[in-house]
Amino acid sequence: MGWDEGAVYYSDQPQFPEAGDAATISPHAVLTKFKEFIRNFEIEQNCFPYREALLDNPKRLVVHLEDLLSFDSDLPSLIRSAPADYLPVFEKAAGEVLTGLKMREANEGGVMEEPLTRDVQILLTSREDPVSMRLLGAQYISKLVKISGISIAASRVKAKATYVFLVCKNCKKTREVPCRPGLGGAIVPRSCDNIPQPGEEPCPLDPWMVVPDRSQYVDQQTLKLQENPEDVPTGELPRNMLLSVDRHLVQTIVPGTRLTVMGIYSIFQASNSHKGAVAIRQPYIRVVGLEDTNEASSRGPANFTPDEEEEFKKFADSQDVYKNICTKIAPSIFGHEDVKRAAACLLFGGSRKSLPDGVKLRGDINVLLLGDPSTAKSQFLKFVEKTAPIAVYTSGKGSSAAGLTASVIRDSSTREFYLEGGAMVLADGGVVCIDEFDKMRPEDRVAIHEAMEQQTISIAKAGITTVLNSRTSVLAAANPPSGRYDDLKTAQDNIDLQTTILSRFDLIFIVKDIRKYSQDKEIASHIIRVHASANKFSDENTDSKEDNWLKRYIQYCRARCHPRLSKDAAENLQRKYVTIRMDMKRRAHETGEAAPIPITVRQLEAIVRLSESLAKMRLSHEATPDDVDKAFKLFDTSTMDAARSGINQQINITGEMANEIKQAETQIKRRMGIGARLSERRLIEDLARMGMNDSMVRRALLIMHQRGEVEYQRERRSIVRKA
Repeated sequence: MGWDEGAVYYSDQPQFPEAGDAATISPHAVLTKFKEFIRNFEIEQNCFPYREALLDNPKRLVVHLEDLLSFDSDLPSLIRSAPADYLPVFEKAAGEVLTGLKMREANEGGVMEEPLTRDVQILLTSREDPVSMRLLGAQYISKLVKISGISIAASRVKAKATYVFLVCKNCKKTREVPCRPGLGGAIVPRSCDNIPQPGEEPCPLDPWMVVPDRSQYVDQQTLKLQENPEDVPTGELPRNMLLSVDRHLVQTIVPGTRLTVMGIYSIFQASNSHKGAVAIRQPYIRVVGLEDTNEASSRGPANFTPDEEEEFKKFADSQDVYKNICTKIAPSIFGHEDVKRAAACLLFGGSRKSLPDGVKLRGDINVLLLGDPSTAKSQFLKFVEKTAPIAVYTSGKGSSAAGLTASVIRDSSTREFYLEGGAMVLADGGVVCIDEFDKMRPEDRVAIHEAMEQQTISIAKAGITTVLNSRTSVLAAANPPSGRYDDLKTAQDNIDLQTTILSRFDLIFIVKDIRKYSQDKEIASHIIRVHASANKFSDENTDSKEDNWLKRYIQYCRARCHPRLSKDAAENLQRKYVTIRMDMKRRAHETGEAAPIPITVRQLEAIVRLSESLAKMRLSHEATPDDVDKAFKLFDTSTMDAARSGINQQINITGEMANEIKQAETQIKRRMGIGARLSERRLIEDLARMGMNDSMVRRALLIMHQRGEVEYQRERRSIVRKA
């Protein structure tokens, strides 16, 4: 009996179990699976989304990884682990399916021909959570990743070769070499494989020449993605990531857009790296799927759970929604009920409208807080920055026009210019809080005029002409020129801002520090109570939960509700607006001077926006006359109050006062010759030394200004005598 006698034993286990299933699946099998998925995946009976999407748009196909997983559990893991290998197979499968779905076409000779196989770009999307940019490390290289951020720069479109056409210098033999996708180049062979004939000179080393005209190209663009401001840890600089987009994704993104990106984490050799650092490579992401986070969802597609939605709807149906929301706004600040109401309206915002002729009307509400120091103005700004889904906080003195709008920067490696968005662009769909608004230079303040009304920023610098979106609300805080609000001055002297910028604010609050015994006692006890109980809430669980709830509710209302005025509310508003205009006209006629805050059509639109935001708090799709009344009341206590503030011209002037004013006028004329320029402060100080009352000198200057005898210059700092 031999040693090999007997039955045959076999095992069905794979030879190399460590390699996993990926090693055993052939590319042809994967191609067949992808084709089956595009052809046969159905959501419901006889509804094939991918087949129909491919026929609708044969250039690209958006594939959800969740659909792929439900069809075949192996395919997503293959794409995630080796996207660079399997995505071209997927694109080839899509091209072949498209060819199979199309009818045969007649050529010029009338003969029926099979349609040509076209390139289809596969774009991936998934509902998974994005990875933080800070966590991307070496373990993610060549893997599929998902990140989110704000695009801050976009380069010009370049042509990237997919196949390089080569010609041998010696024997004129040709060949095509494929290029690596993304920022990789082509590997050109060192030698020609032509076998020389007898007597023929052999091809030298490096004989290949590139023929650019016969190579194949696709469009490519590089973007710079920055972390979302709300994801950056305190005190750290935001991180940037280079993105490479190609084919149908180029020129779809402008700086300032919030993105969620699916891509392959890749590496490339930077041109400006050190000579010795051969093994060091720069990371970048080759984009294979883009989601534009639009304004409505204002921070990615916000997924609300059914329980949350139920809770929000229940809250919206309850009584006094407006009152309840106002109590949640800055609870640590005592009083200032009207400012809290305005902050609530600003956070919810009105409805943005697009007219048939392409004009867009803003729905965002702008608020200005003007007044004494220590009246919690900056605390309001900080609270709004923390509560708004998207917010940028900046101080007036440290902000330039370019920092607020957009700056043009030259790239160090390519030497070409690109745009970087500023605060107003980065806060697109949110709130910009500007503290110390009065300390800004006038030329920088002018830069935000367009952003506040048209909600765009136009740039024409260094050969770049473009328009960026800045659909933001502006909450600004300012002090009067003298530091405190002076009741002896007119409103124009106290509000030392130009009419052009004032008319862009929907609500203007004058916050005064009134000295009243009972009120001071209440404020003191409230502040002491806040300080005394501060340690008890050191864990901050309850507070942050409350803030987070309000943030989520604001997000939900902004995404789901876009109210409009009802017919009754519109008529009510029309009557009130006409009454205000008549009232202001009468006052101007009586006092002989124009109101410091003009009441124009912008203010009418402001009341419309306030009414819509009040309806939005209740998740109502229609603003009622009651909303208009509340909005009007808020407008009356803020902007109208500011317009009426300051010294009243109609104070009964006694004979003695009139005499003093006349004396002051005589002294001013003596001190200033015709055409002379003098500082207003210096003039008042000089006359005060002569024993004259400050307020009487100011009144005399005002009367002379109305008569046209003196003229204010340099933002009312200096006076010029005219006649």
